[in-house]
Amino acid sequence: QVQLVESGGGLVQAGGSLRLSCTISGRFSTFDTMGWFRQAPGKEREFVAQITWRAGNAYYIDSVKGRFFISRDDVENTVFLQMNNLKPEDTAVYYCARRAQFVSNWDSWGQGTQVTVSS
Repeated sequence: QVQLVESGGGLVQAGGSLRLSCTISGRFSTFDTMGWFRQAPGKEREFVAQITWRAGNAYYIDSVKGRFFISRDDVENTVFLQMNNLKPEDTAVYYCARRAQFVSNWDSWGQGTQVTVSS
Protein backbone atom coordinates (compact mmCIF):
# COMPACT_ATOMS: atom_id res chain seq x y z
CA GLN A 1 0.00 0.00 0.00
CA VAL A 2 1.12 3.54 -0.75
CA GLN A 3 0.34 6.56 1.39
CA LEU A 4 0.03 9.97 -0.24
CA VAL A 5 -0.13 13.30 1.57
CA GLU A 6 -0.77 16.53 -0.33
CA SER A 7 0.10 20.03 0.79
CA GLY A 8 0.51 23.49 -0.64
CA GLY A 9 -3.06 24.50 -1.40
CA GLY A 10 -4.46 27.87 -0.48
CA LEU A 11 -6.16 31.04 -1.62
CA VAL A 12 -4.58 33.01 -4.45
CA GLN A 13 -5.65 35.77 -6.79
CA ALA A 14 -6.10 35.13 -10.49
CA GLY A 15 -2.76 35.22 -12.24
CA GLY A 16 -0.95 33.99 -9.16
CA SER A 17 0.97 30.76 -8.56
CA LEU A 18 0.93 27.85 -6.15
CA ARG A 19 3.03 24.74 -5.85
CA LEU A 20 1.39 21.57 -4.60
CA SER A 21 3.41 18.78 -3.06
CA CYS A 22 2.58 15.11 -2.61
CA THR A 23 4.75 13.08 -0.30
CA ILE A 24 4.87 9.36 -1.05
CA SER A 25 5.49 6.58 1.47
CA GLY A 26 4.98 2.84 1.53
CA ARG A 27 5.32 0.30 -1.28
CA PHE A 28 6.18 2.59 -4.15
CA SER A 29 8.00 1.50 -7.31
CA THR A 30 10.01 3.64 -9.67
CA PHE A 31 7.91 2.10 -12.43
CA ASP A 32 4.77 3.72 -11.05
CA THR A 33 3.03 6.73 -12.52
CA MET A 34 2.00 9.66 -10.33
CA GLY A 35 -0.88 11.93 -11.18
CA TRP A 36 -2.80 14.97 -10.08
CA PHE A 37 -6.57 15.20 -10.27
CA ARG A 38 -9.01 17.89 -9.20
CA GLN A 39 -12.65 18.13 -8.26
CA ALA A 40 -14.57 21.38 -8.36
CA PRO A 41 -17.83 21.81 -6.43
CA GLY A 42 -20.67 20.04 -8.18
CA LYS A 43 -18.38 18.48 -10.77
CA GLU A 44 -16.79 15.12 -11.28
CA ARG A 45 -13.16 14.54 -10.47
CA GLU A 46 -10.97 15.19 -13.51
CA PHE A 47 -7.47 14.22 -14.47
CA VAL A 48 -4.99 17.12 -14.60
CA ALA A 49 -1.48 15.77 -15.15
CA GLN A 50 0.71 12.72 -14.74
CA ILE A 51 4.38 11.81 -14.71
CA THR A 52 6.10 8.48 -15.09
CA TRP A 53 8.48 8.24 -12.19
CA ARG A 54 11.40 6.49 -13.86
CA ALA A 55 11.44 8.30 -17.20
CA GLY A 56 9.87 11.56 -16.10
CA ASN A 57 7.48 11.70 -19.03
CA ALA A 58 4.71 14.21 -18.35
CA TYR A 59 1.22 14.60 -19.78
CA TYR A 60 -1.33 17.37 -19.20
CA ILE A 61 -4.92 18.15 -20.05
CA ASP A 62 -5.26 20.93 -22.59
CA SER A 63 -6.68 23.47 -20.16
CA VAL A 64 -3.50 23.54 -18.05
CA LYS A 65 -0.82 23.09 -20.70
CA GLY A 66 1.77 25.82 -20.48
CA ARG A 67 0.55 26.87 -17.02
CA PHE A 68 0.95 23.75 -14.85
CA PHE A 69 4.11 21.69 -14.57
CA ILE A 70 4.45 18.30 -12.87
CA SER A 71 7.78 17.11 -11.53
CA ARG A 72 9.19 14.66 -9.01
CA ASP A 73 12.03 14.49 -6.52
CA ASP A 74 13.67 11.08 -6.42
CA VAL A 75 15.40 11.70 -3.12
CA GLU A 76 12.42 13.08 -1.19
CA ASN A 77 9.88 10.78 -2.92
CA THR A 78 7.70 13.77 -3.62
CA VAL A 79 5.74 14.82 -6.67
CA PHE A 80 4.98 18.46 -7.33
CA LEU A 81 2.46 20.42 -9.33
CA GLN A 82 3.62 23.94 -10.10
CA MET A 83 0.58 26.00 -11.05
CA ASN A 84 1.12 29.36 -12.72
CA ASN A 85 -1.23 31.97 -14.12
CA LEU A 86 -4.06 30.50 -12.08
CA LYS A 87 -7.63 31.14 -13.14
CA PRO A 88 -10.86 31.06 -11.12
CA GLU A 89 -11.85 27.91 -13.02
CA ASP A 90 -8.84 26.16 -11.48
CA THR A 91 -10.58 26.32 -8.11
CA ALA A 92 -10.97 22.75 -6.83
CA VAL A 93 -9.74 20.19 -4.39
CA TYR A 94 -6.55 18.74 -5.84
CA TYR A 95 -5.68 15.11 -5.28
CA CYS A 96 -2.49 13.16 -5.77
CA ALA A 97 -2.79 9.57 -7.02
CA ARG A 98 -0.67 6.59 -7.93
CA ARG A 99 -1.05 4.12 -10.76
CA ALA A 100 1.10 1.03 -10.52
CA GLN A 101 2.92 -0.41 -13.50
CA PHE A 102 0.74 -2.68 -15.70
CA VAL A 103 -2.39 -1.48 -13.87
CA SER A 104 -5.02 0.69 -15.54
CA ASN A 105 -6.64 2.23 -12.47
CA TRP A 106 -5.34 4.77 -9.99
CA ASP A 107 -5.25 2.74 -6.80
CA SER A 108 -3.90 5.09 -4.14
CA TRP A 109 -5.16 8.58 -3.36
CA GLY A 110 -4.29 11.39 -1.02
CA GLN A 111 -6.78 13.30 1.09
CA GLY A 112 -6.74 16.35 -1.16
CA THR A 113 -5.75 19.98 -0.78
CA GLN A 114 -8.00 22.96 -1.51
CA VAL A 115 -7.00 25.49 -4.15
CA THR A 116 -9.14 28.62 -4.40
CA VAL A 117 -8.49 31.24 -7.07
CA SER A 118 -10.25 34.57 -6.64
CA SER A 119 -11.06 36.83 -9.55
